[in-house]
Amino acid sequence: MTPAAAPEHDGTHDHDEDGYRGPATLLVDGTEYAVDVVLVGHFEPLDGRYHWYGRVGAHAELDAALGGAKRPARVTTPAGTADGELSDVDPWGRYRLAGVSTPPFAVESAGELEADTVGAL
Repeated sequence: MTPAAAPEHDGTHDHDEDGYRGPATLLVDGTEYAVDVVLVGHFEPLDGRYHWYGRVGAHAELDAALGGAKRPARVTTPAGTADGELSDVDPWGRYRLAGVSTPPFAVESAGELEADTVGAL
């Protein structure tokens, strides 16, 4: 008997991710920085909250101010503002940016997110 072939993966995920790629403003320690960001996010049913995360493009002034340290930050995109944390600088000088709750970008499945959040309570 020959083994069955594994089904082909079509590239979709078990959960949809929303996101944003483009210009943003970071407010860190009272100073604003014009940056580029790549952010994604998803609703996490285990804790009933929306998690968003991504990277801030390399920025010499930001790096000089932070020196690789973690810092709270407020990020603003054309679609919104949210509080998060800068951390983990990668080899290319890009800081990780992450937050929980309402993201600084539009979420296409907002109705589903709200229904899931209410259901989790």
